[in-house]
Amino acid sequence: MQNKTVKYGILAGLVTCAAIVTTFQPLRNSYAFSGCEENCQKCHSLSEQEIGLILEKLKVQDAKILKTRMSPVKGLWEVAIEDKGQRVLLYVDFSKHYVVSGSIVEVNAAMNKTKERLDELNRDKRISQASVPLKDALVLGSNTAPKKVIVFTDPECPYCSKLHQEMKKIVAERMDIAFYIKLFPLKIHPDAYWKSKSIVCNKSIKLLEDNFEKKPIPKTDCTNTEVEKNVAFADKHGISGTPTVIFPDGSIYQGPAEADRLIKMIDSAASKATGGKKKS
Repeated sequence: MQNKTVKYGILAGLVTCAAIVTTFQPLRNSYAFSGCEENCQKCHSLSEQEIGLILEKLKVQDAKILKTRMSPVKGLWEVAIEDKGQRVLLYVDFSKHYVVSGSIVEVNAAMNKTKERLDELNRDKRISQASVPLKDALVLGSNTAPKKVIVFTDPECPYCSKLHQEMKKIVAERMDIAFYIKLFPLKIHPDAYWKSKSIVCNKSIKLLEDNFEKKPIPKTDCTNTEVEKNVAFADKHGISGTPTVIFPDGSIYQGPAEADRLIKMIDSAASKATGGKKKS
């Protein structure tokens, strides 16, 4: 997945094309932390009221607090919040003097614990496919396919390119699946906007694929506002990175995936969307 530069510098995932930012924001002038026993909650606590005060100082007081628990790193609380549809994690030290944003990575397992946790939090998040305008979307596969999958992609995102190759394998194998591609240029990529605009102006999935293959594409401008509308939709619904996939039941997946795994997710989501009944 490729992430937009997220507000407050909170970014999830090593499998993202993102400006990986780790910031420390002092809330007071001193830091004090003493060791704790195996159960740190015997000595330390963090209330919603305290989190609210911290968020107010960080000027994100409108955020909704989802859950607080111990982080994988001793000495830090993990605070899950949602702001303008975007779910993010903050880490608050036991002294409550500092907030840490960024990814916690378990070195031995090479596992991004922050992304793992965000994926868990986002499992119940839904964006109805009916709310996504598809008139100007690029279609990979048959537009009569009963199983629609919406993909927000950035022409300069290498993870989007990887996912696109897997999508092509799927439509070659499964005539009942089609991908509706929405161009979503991220600000961290200086050429993503004009490339997105050119692809949309020409309504050409070939230009997108040429671009993914590192071939030059023409610079075209038109009055079509599809790209701007895609960016506005993404901001409203908390889509901050690419590729972002919206399945038939509205569930969301971010990042690349191999064709076999993606097919299983699509079939499962389509079954849930129809209440377990197969479409005739």
